[in-house]
Amino acid sequence: MKKIAFYVSFLLSLMALAGCGHLKPAGPAADHDLAMAANTDLKPTTAAAKAHNKDKVTTSAAAADSSESKKIQTTLDDALDLCQMAQDAWQEGELEKAIDALDQAYDNILKVETEDNPVLIQQKEDLRFMISRRILEIYASRNIVVSGSHNAIPVIINSHVQHEIDRFTSGAEKQFFQDAYRRSGLYRPHIVEALKKVGLPEELSWLPLIESGYKVGALSKARALGLWQFIPSTGYKFGLNRDRYVDQRMDPYRSTTAAIDYLRELHQIFGDWTTVLAAYNCGEGRVLRVIRDQNVNYLDNFWDLYERLPRETARYVPRFLATLHIVNNPEKYGLDRIPTDPPLPFETVTVHRQVHLRDIALKIGVSEKDMQTLNPELRFKILPPGSYALRVPPEKSDLLLAAIDEVPLSNPPTATYTYAYHRVRSGENLSSIARRYRTSVKKIMRANNLRKSHHIVAGKRLKIPAGKGAVAAYGSPRGGKPKATSHVVRRGDSLWNIAKRYDTTTASIQKLNKLTGTHLYVGQVLKVGDTSHTAAKNRSARTYRVQKGDTPFKIAQQNKITLKRFLRLNQLNQSSKIFPGQVVLVEN
Repeated sequence: MKKIAFYVSFLLSLMALAGCGHLKPAGPAADHDLAMAANTDLKPTTAAAKAHNKDKVTTSAAAADSSESKKIQTTLDDALDLCQMAQDAWQEGELEKAIDALDQAYDNILKVETEDNPVLIQQKEDLRFMISRRILEIYASRNIVVSGSHNAIPVIINSHVQHEIDRFTSGAEKQFFQDAYRRSGLYRPHIVEALKKVGLPEELSWLPLIESGYKVGALSKARALGLWQFIPSTGYKFGLNRDRYVDQRMDPYRSTTAAIDYLRELHQIFGDWTTVLAAYNCGEGRVLRVIRDQNVNYLDNFWDLYERLPRETARYVPRFLATLHIVNNPEKYGLDRIPTDPPLPFETVTVHRQVHLRDIALKIGVSEKDMQTLNPELRFKILPPGSYALRVPPEKSDLLLAAIDEVPLSNPPTATYTYAYHRVRSGENLSSIARRYRTSVKKIMRANNLRKSHHIVAGKRLKIPAGKGAVAAYGSPRGGKPKATSHVVRRGDSLWNIAKRYDTTTASIQKLNKLTGTHLYVGQVLKVGDTSHTAAKNRSARTYRVQKGDTPFKIAQQNKITLKRFLRLNQLNQSSKIFPGQVVLVEN
């Protein structure tokens, strides 16, 4: 085990040097850069690849032009031959022979003195990387040779798996499981066929049940989307495009192809499916680090690795094994009484017109819901400009092509929100910030991926979605009858400057808040009077969107008002900051 620990450490250090040392959030979204960015296939799987690498070493040796270089040439050639021998032995299932050959190859390159020759240094490091990676893969595949059978997902029932079985069959997630099982019929037949084509286990077709519940629009807290829960960066690496019109992570067919490609690559690294599933969820880099830090061989017992994984990932494999156990025993768990939704048949037609699915559905006599179900990747239900392969119900292609010129053009909606940025101050909370920018706590939480509304700290920079036409500053609520405005007391506030800010009096604030003195404390919420007076004064005002380079003084000067008046209109002070995209009030 010291040997594998060394090789894993070396592999990870190379990946870190390559700038691939950052993990992403849990989910298939979890970044696979850590292992795959360095996975420039150095494996000499063919005679041509071997000859190519020998040519590189030969070129390096020729450049050295010395007898010592010829010795280095021979040593590197021998190391490369041993790597090929190891590869052949591995392919034939002779793992110990493969490891011995790689050990010999590694001993060879340790003897090489590069003497500061950058070309030879690079060749030596390439071989060291290849040997380390092969050692890791061979250790990972001792139970399943990667080039051999992929059809081995052992369903082990232990306390972890049994806990998930209970949750799915009689606990809190029973309804979720049944609903997801019912939806599986929509997409699972296609997934099974795709898995069969590449020789992967059909059991993997149940993975979307725990990933998304077979919902193509499922969005996680980590911003992973779709049937297979890809984050944008990982989806892009596997061919899933995302633009204003289309997000292919929600395409059940393209995302299935991408997920299979990802799973195959992970299997080439780890060899056994339980570890592959853990890496699919939290990223192979995280799993490699856990392997490196262990003092036991994790493949002797996956559950040793399990104990060291993040909680969400630790539950991921047991949930999948529980799913396999349940679907393999439908009578025992009542699944035989739950009909699955049938897949929607379709045919594909190329459309060269930017039109709405609703208008297409009317022309060909089908429901808009059916069109949306067949094309869930269309973000606004509108085809992108140019040509697009659209899925339509059977026997509707010709009808659509004949009527396509009569379908009205459509454009996606304009952005609903403008964004400002706010630096949290001592005593502030999301409620007070939401009131200031005339938005909601929920929208701020969504924009900043916050899980708890109270989890903000002073100094944190928040992205604030301000509703279209909203004023991103203190002021009266939008629409309806004017209501009392609140103010959260901050360090340095006094009744006098608060009254001045809100164009009221200290006596009025004391009366509204039943204050007998002038003492305030940070975080105290004060009513500062009815906004009808301020609203009346602002009726002649118009909105202005802050541009890059703008300052309060510059905006006031451009609109021929005093800085003091501008600050009062927007409930700002001399130290307030404004940001590009923020909407402020100026006088006509």
